[in-house]
Formats: sequence, C-alpha cells, structure tokens
Amino acid sequence: MRMRIRRLLTWRKALAACVTVCLLLIAAFTVMYLIIDIPRANEQAKAQSNVYLFADGTRLARTGEVNRESVPLDAVPEDVRRAFVAAENKDFYSDSGVSLSGTARGIFSTLTGGGKQGGSTITQQYVKNYYLSQEQTLTRKVKELFISLKVDRHNSKDDILAGYLNSSYYGRLAYGVQAAARSYYDKEVDDLTVEEGAYLAALLQAPSRYDWAVASPADKRNAKARWGYVLDNMVGEGWLDKGERREMRFPVPLDPKASAELAGQAGYLVDTARRELIAAGVGEQELAGGGWRITLNIEPERQEALREAVSAGLGTSVPVPLSKAPKAPDTPKPDPDRQVGAASVDPRSGRIVALYGGDDYLRHYLNNATRADYQAGPTFAPVVLAARMEAGKDREAVDTRAIRRTAKRLGMTAEPAGFAAPQATSLGLMGASPLEMAGVHATLANDGRKVTPSIVKSARRGERTVELPDATGDRVIGSVAARFAHASLSGKGPAGATRWPDGSVPPLSDAADVGVGTGASGHTDDRKAEWFVGSTPDLVTSIGLFGESAKTGKQVVLENGGDDPAALIWSAYLATSAAEPVARGGS
Repeated sequence: MRMRIRRLLTWRKALAACVTVCLLLIAAFTVMYLIIDIPRANEQAKAQSNVYLFADGTRLARTGEVNRESVPLDAVPEDVRRAFVAAENKDFYSDSGVSLSGTARGIFSTLTGGGKQGGSTITQQYVKNYYLSQEQTLTRKVKELFISLKVDRHNSKDDILAGYLNSSYYGRLAYGVQAAARSYYDKEVDDLTVEEGAYLAALLQAPSRYDWAVASPADKRNAKARWGYVLDNMVGEGWLDKGERREMRFPVPLDPKASAELAGQAGYLVDTARRELIAAGVGEQELAGGGWRITLNIEPERQEALREAVSAGLGTSVPVPLSKAPKAPDTPKPDPDRQVGAASVDPRSGRIVALYGGDDYLRHYLNNATRADYQAGPTFAPVVLAARMEAGKDREAVDTRAIRRTAKRLGMTAEPAGFAAPQATSLGLMGASPLEMAGVHATLANDGRKVTPSIVKSARRGERTVELPDATGDRVIGSVAARFAHASLSGKGPAGATRWPDGSVPPLSDAADVGVGTGASGHTDDRKAEWFVGSTPDLVTSIGLFGESAKTGKQVVLENGGDDPAALIWSAYLATSAAEPVARGGS
C-alpha cells in the first residue's frame, strides 16, 4: 500500500513539474510576444561602399553602387509571384508566418556553430531583410520569430509577399525583383516569363553561386536543378500545366554590367575576395550592404609583374626584361580564342600574392583563376604520384578511390564524375582551377601540410572583424610522399634523389628547366588547355591557358601555342617579381 502511495506521489510530482514548465514557457512566450514590437525598417537601405586595399595599404577598388527599386505587387506577373512561393514557402498563404521546426533548426545551428540553416518562411525572410540584420545570432532569430508572428497578424499576405520580393537580395548588388529583372534579363519585371521568374526565385538560395555568368560547372548544375524544382513545385500546386512545364527551357541570363572601378584585374581580385568572405560566414546581403574595409594579401608589385608576364608570354605587349629567363625562339601571336588564368601562392603562409583572372573584368566577367571547367591535365600527375607513395608497398595496386582521397586531402574538389575510370586519373580528366592547383602544389611544397590559398588579409566593418580560417593547417599526407610529388616538377627526386625509398625508380613528369626554380608543363588530353606549375622556395605559381571561343564562349582546341607560352609566362613573372621589392605592410 505504501509503495502505491509513493508511486502516486512521484507521478503527481512529475506531472506537476511538467505542467509548471509548460506554464512557464507559455508565460515567457506571451511576455516576449508583448514586449517585442515591430521595429522600424533597418539601416540596410543606407548602403555604403566597400573599400578593397592591396597588402601595402594602397587602394585597389571601391564598390557598392547598390541597385534598388520597389514595385507594387500587381506589377509582378502572377506566374512569377507563384514561382517565388513555390521556391521558398508553398504553404505561404495558409501558414501563421513562422516555421517552428525551421526556427528550432536555425537556433540549434547557431548555438552549435553549424552555419546557416534553411526552413524559414517567406514572412520570416521578409522580416530579416526589412527589419533586422543578417547576423546569425540567437537574439536575432528569437526576434525574427516574434516579429514574424505580429507581421503575419497585422499585414495581408499580399503586402508581405510584396515586401519580400522588394527587399530580397539577388546578387549583382540588385535588391528587389525589379532590379533583378533588369540586371539578369535587361527587362522590366512585368515582362518576365515564368521561366525567368523561376530562375530569379532559385537565385535567392545562393546568389553568388547560382549567378550563371560566374557559376562553376557544379553550381550551374545545382542552379538548373533548383530552377527545375521551382517549376515542378508549381505543377504540384496546380499553378503550371504539366505539358507546358515539359516544353520549358532554361533561360540563360545576360552577363552583368560591371562598374568601371573593377576594370582590368581589379574585378577578379574583388570577386575572389568576396567569395572567400562569403565562405567564411559573411552573408551576401550583409557584404552587399557595404561599409567594409577589406585588405588583401595581394602584393601590388608581384600583381603587376604577373600581369606583364602574361602580356609578354602571349605577345600582347612589349615583353618585360627576361634576363633570368630562357630566350623564346618564337613569340606567339595574340589569339582571341585563348584565355589565361594564374595564381601565385606563398606555400609557407598560404597567402595569394598575385592572381590573374583574365585580360579585363569588364570584357570577360568569368574569373579564369577560379574557373574549374577545364581538365587538370599534367598538373594532376604529382597527385597520382603522392597517392602511390602513400600506398607504400601496395603502390602498384592504387585505385581511383585512393587517388581521389589523396586529391581531396590536398584540396581538390574531387567530384566522383572526374574519377570514373583509371584512365581519367592518369590523364587528369577532372576539372580544376589554377587557384585550386596552386593550393594542391603549395601543400606538396609545404612538406604535406595543408595550404588553403587565401586572398583576404583582414575584413572589418565598424567594430566587427571577420574571423578568417587559417590558410595553413595540419599535415594531410606524409612528408616523403609530399617531397617526391613536389620534386616531380623538376624530373628529379628530393635533394637530388632519383629513386623510391625501396630503391626503384619513380615515374617523374617531364620538366621545363627555366633556370630559376623548377616547373612542369603540358597540354590536357583534349588539347583545350595547357598548364604550367612552377615552384621556388617562396612561391608556387599555377598558370592555365584555356581554349574558349571569343564568339560563342564554348571550349575549343588551343591553336598557335608557340613555344610553351605558359612556361614563358612563368619565366617572365619569376624574373620580374624576384627583382621587385615585396610589399609587406598595410592592414
């Protein structure tokens, strides 16, 4: 009997505790709802410029001419409105303005440092854009929840949707669907087709990555998949005929119109810095809002030396002095169907000291230094060698999975499609960018310790300073494997060694002896790209020449290559940059 009474009392205590907790939560929720009012619009509309500086503190560029224009909801075609609802919040017209599960995920992610999480309703996104900041903090997320409930109660769904369309950031410094329509399709919003509207709706998930003009091959696939997801959702909601959907084709947007501040190499440097800051956790809309002072690791003397070296190597200007470089028997003629990308990295610190993205950002928006749509070719051979060295006695049995693992550890994206067959790895058929390969070879040069090339030295806005990840990290492959793979650039083993540790002869790549430092060059299997990777104790430089039709933008076979123009570029760059003083100051 006593046991039953004790159990009853214990049960009652537990029930009372649960009821008390529930009442406290309800009371807290009620108090928060009452004390958190709908604030005034945020300061985002007062956008400032961002200032980009070289490593020595001299100015590179000033950006921030924000494009804003609001339009009434009835100016947006109904199909376009539905595309946004289908993309972000299919239950928009029936929900309470918030997603408790999505908010809970976002709060948990913020508390655990897991980064950004989706799941917010259109109302919550509008509240964040129009009333609050873009910072990923617990306070902001709690405010967002309660303000969204009040906004949904006091505003009509049409007013909320109009606010959302007009306050969202679409990339290219475009705020609002009208500005986006002009930036991506050069038309008024009321002239947009449902296909174009679906693309703009898809953009909101990742504006800088899904911008077709600069997207990587993987991001283009993702953007197209997101576009299809939007249209399929419209079919599912009964807003689009299934037959019409099957006939729709992806509406490729126009290239952007860049500011004159970004002419020449400036735009490519700013583009690379923006992407690095976004990857470090700075929101795209927050960055576009301006007020940032961003100092790069780029050394102006070396940057100019690289630019002049490209011109000299391709015969597009009077060559710079090449006293330490081999004399070229034939100077190649300028080829309009040839693009050049290059990145020069300090392997000890990971700093990107120079980067060449193309002849002129205003004429070729795509950054050749970061594009990864051409085969890696001969620059991948040391990765295969490193994988074989890591395998030790079983090196002859190294398969594509082992090579892929080594490539990923060295910093390559290593998509599965690029490693589909053994021949693909031996020929380097997977895509890679000059910057990516500079990082891979910098890691090898750094005795196997990971180098993730970094262009941003510091980024500040007011009291906020961005915490940037370390450009150098822990060892990712063994020292012996790294030294042999790196030495393969010169065709010799480390410190003059010509054999594997067990005495056999390693297969080393053909090399170009340029007098100072070591390097290796070669064409890709499809002859659409030519690569050169050069190394000195304080620089690893990756140079890629890419065949791209000036008329269609499609990949073409490289013609009129002359006498190793990529190697000539490196020779000229090395000779000039070594003679120049290196800028170390600035902040």
